[in-house]
Amino acid sequence: MTTTPAAPGPDDSPTSPAADLPPAQQALAEAVVEIERHVATGGWDGPVRVFALVRTQAALDAQPALAGQLPAEVLAAAAADPHHLTSVEQEGLPAGDDLEGLLGGIAWPDGVDGAAVTVERIVLPPEAEDGLPEDPEAALAALLAHPQRQDVRIAVGVLRDGTTWSAVRQRALDADGAVGQGPDVVPGLADALVATFR
Repeated sequence: MTTTPAAPGPDDSPTSPAADLPPAQQALAEAVVEIERHVATGGWDGPVRVFALVRTQAALDAQPALAGQLPAEVLAAAAADPHHLTSVEQEGLPAGDDLEGLLGGIAWPDGVDGAAVTVERIVLPPEAEDGLPEDPEAALAALLAHPQRQDVRIAVGVLRDGTTWSAVRQRALDADGAVGQGPDVVPGLADALVATFR
């Protein structure tokens, strides 16, 4: 697992992706971090959320009226960087915890340059499974009560060419400056998201 460490400073300081990334990956990393922060404003225990990613300037060229809906700083960023991405949340998705099934049913139109998903998960050390009750409900209760349980929010973004970036926030360290980042943090989820473009 490769991550970009959080920037030094107070717990609430913003975290930025590494500045030495290729331009397209830098734009993806910035979009993923922005999406994770946006979702974080809604608190924890939220649903899976899916976002289309489009190159902002290309979207503006195709639909000039869009300029009236975007903040001035986004328009300036898009003018300065042809890789700049705008996220569009996909609403009306079926509810449920079957993330693989949800992603398996998505097909993106040509105008979508990438996609992102946010999901909350429980992370436990491997030894947490030792000595679990055989009853599935009792086993789940034991796992949920495990003292080393960590609740995390994962944001993963991909581009059509397979470029990836992820951001992970722990509930126990719920601050923008404590969000871990990197291209290979959650490879299985990134692969499933890339597959929505095939």
